[in-house]
Amino acid sequence: MPSNFAVRASQALMQSSPKWRLAIWLLLMLSASLWTLQLWQNGARVQSDILAMLPHLQQDKLTERALNQVEATLADQVYIALVTKDETTAIAAAKLLMQKLETDLVATGKNAALTEIRSADMQLGEALGQYYFPHRFKLLTAPQAEALATKDIGNLIEAATAQLYNAFSYTNSNLLAQDPLLLFPANLLALAPSSKVRASQGILLANQGDNVAAVVMAKGRESAFNPNAQLAQMTALTAALDAVKQSYPDINVLKAGALFHAIAATQTAKSEISILGLASLLGVIALVWLAFRSVMPLLLAIVTISSGLLLAVTFTLSVFGELHLLTLVFGTSLIGIAIDYSFHFYCERLSDSERSAKATVAYIFPTVTLAFITSALAYVGIGLAPFPGMQQVAIFCAAGLLGAYLTLILAYPLLAGSRLPEGSRPLAFAGTYLASLTKLSNKLTTPLGMGLFALVIVVWCLIGVSKLTVDDDIRHLQQSPASVTEPENKLRQLLSGGTDNQFLLVRAASEEALLQQLERVSPLLEAAIANQELGNYVSLSRYLPSQQKQDTAYRLQGEIYQTQLDTVITSLGLDENLKPELQAAYLAAKTEYITPAGFFKLEAGKQLAPLWLAPNEANSPVSKGALNDDGASAEHGADQGADYGAIVLLGGIQQIDTLKARFAHDESVQLIDKVADISAVMGHYRLLTLKLLALALGIALLLFSLNFGFKNAAVVVAVPALAALLTLATLGLTGSPLSLFHALALILVFGIGIDYSLFFASAQNHGKAVMMAVFMSACSTLLAFGLLAFSQTQAIHYFGLTLSLGIGFTFLLSPLILTTTLALTTNQLLTTKKS
Repeated sequence: MPSNFAVRASQALMQSSPKWRLAIWLLLMLSASLWTLQLWQNGARVQSDILAMLPHLQQDKLTERALNQVEATLADQVYIALVTKDETTAIAAAKLLMQKLETDLVATGKNAALTEIRSADMQLGEALGQYYFPHRFKLLTAPQAEALATKDIGNLIEAATAQLYNAFSYTNSNLLAQDPLLLFPANLLALAPSSKVRASQGILLANQGDNVAAVVMAKGRESAFNPNAQLAQMTALTAALDAVKQSYPDINVLKAGALFHAIAATQTAKSEISILGLASLLGVIALVWLAFRSVMPLLLAIVTISSGLLLAVTFTLSVFGELHLLTLVFGTSLIGIAIDYSFHFYCERLSDSERSAKATVAYIFPTVTLAFITSALAYVGIGLAPFPGMQQVAIFCAAGLLGAYLTLILAYPLLAGSRLPEGSRPLAFAGTYLASLTKLSNKLTTPLGMGLFALVIVVWCLIGVSKLTVDDDIRHLQQSPASVTEPENKLRQLLSGGTDNQFLLVRAASEEALLQQLERVSPLLEAAIANQELGNYVSLSRYLPSQQKQDTAYRLQGEIYQTQLDTVITSLGLDENLKPELQAAYLAAKTEYITPAGFFKLEAGKQLAPLWLAPNEANSPVSKGALNDDGASAEHGADQGADYGAIVLLGGIQQIDTLKARFAHDESVQLIDKVADISAVMGHYRLLTLKLLALALGIALLLFSLNFGFKNAAVVVAVPALAALLTLATLGLTGSPLSLFHALALILVFGIGIDYSLFFASAQNHGKAVMMAVFMSACSTLLAFGLLAFSQTQAIHYFGLTLSLGIGFTFLLSPLILTTTLALTTNQLLTTKKS
């Protein structure tokens, strides 16, 4: 029950002068406008990053850092494949593309849209060779280690002799003098992962059937989900590709990267905002004009919607600092809800033309206030979802309703003072409809009628709900068009499956333990590739052998340099004077190791540094190699006492369940699948949302019992409850799977349905006016949410479809509250008279 202070405040408001109310309203709108303008000037923006919509996962610190590192490493990468029949043409086209992009980079400097333009790094092998050669005594391939372990030195001598006479080998006199058995070249080649791609003239090449594809890569300086960055990056790419097309018109271009998905999402959202929003607005305007045949209701309807949208934007930017494009798409539905207050006001004026605007507002104030509170609470229920985007929708729509509500209370008493034209026709239509429903209600309140009605409803619900399935896949949040996904899939196949969003997180208590653990993981991944569960992987174990493995290699090479060196020198015909130098070099290397700190100083190491997660972030190579645009570390502060971690990137995953099973019993290895984890969270919140809906119905029943009595309150609550149940059954019958977005929509069905129920429960002798207002309200809401059902984004489609069904059922059922209440009251009076 409201407090005495709230009652006195509302009474004072209702008794205040219409001019003072309008002045307060104008001051509020002006303040909101100025505050919103300041927020835009201070950096508030429109956000199109779909990742900003995703729920927050409760992860340990190391897993959270790993997710951030992978997203930072893979995000904003752009891949371009130039496909042609001739390898020479492909190489020339790729060089031209890189030249054009680098020219733009030089011309624009710090403002360049694309950076790190590259293809194959021909100097990478040389740089790795220079780093690893001093550590050659600590490196052995598996066949070399096996030969030395079995003391099969003759096999190694034969292999070295074969290399000496091979015209294509890397052998020279200097290498032979320092590595007589030529073990190092094989170890250097082992660093390169097996792949379908090859390099020529500094360009990465891959075969596509009879064609050849040259691959060029770049990285966006800013996030691909920033609309301004999207425009800049696409402008630079388009200009470069146009130049390539002019010189090589037969080139086929394949593109991949988050940029192209983000552009598709932005274009879709902008298109839907303009089309759906405009259609909804025009529909509402037409509805107002047809009902009231007056300019003033039309103007006030526009003022109501505008004030609602203004407060919606103001509150959203104040809370979040940004406005998501999908929030605006969902927010178009606000038009159909905010106008409800205007409908109720003018329908009451039609029913009693002698009543003033101020008196009309005072008359509907209690019901409108209760309706506003229940609708706002329904949006708060949506805000409980773990989606920042859905939380924005909740704030946006709740604030929008507040703006419409305040406009009705403060502005209408003065602005809506003019009289309406004769409104008998719409009211007569509403009266005829109510009379028909009254006859139906009289039949339903009989034992036979109630039994048949209940039977139909129960059968419908049982069959529909039994066929209902669930689908919590987060990928329904945004689906890119085939024009984006098909080229990307082709390019991924060229790159041996590319890199998937799933990855392995390997953890250990120390640096050495982590390196050993990575070495144990690699054979399992190789087996997965052999079984076609996986396309490829990128692991630091290839570049960073553990000290244990290095010590083993060093000990095994002792067979060469401490026991068999004379035999090696004689067999290969080398100068005997090399023996002291070789032995001295071997002994000097005993305490020298390949370490992560040393490796990550290399250019190649810097590229792989994000795969290494050291406990002390401030001192780790990752924090030095992976910085934000402002030069700040991706993570702040030290993570003292935490585990070491390493990321193993996976590509071309074919059987993720089988792959996950390989590491199910190893707690130190975790397959991170953010899509699956978020989908699981969505499933959890879907169930929680449905439970909250049931709880809200129970609370509403208790609250309304205080005003209407238990029986009437049960009828009021039964309408949205039954509408929600019928909606679920219809979804099951139509084959639409149940998701979190359906459940969130049902919360709104409850909030809006309760409004309709309350107005009918409070109608008393104004049933025709309420019927007309609810009819117009339902039409406007169906216009808004019905249009959302046509969205290309599945999540929005689900949301709009569920609300359309729910509001439709609510509209059909809510008038029965008035007719049923009257029928029950009449029966009760007759029973009293008989007794």
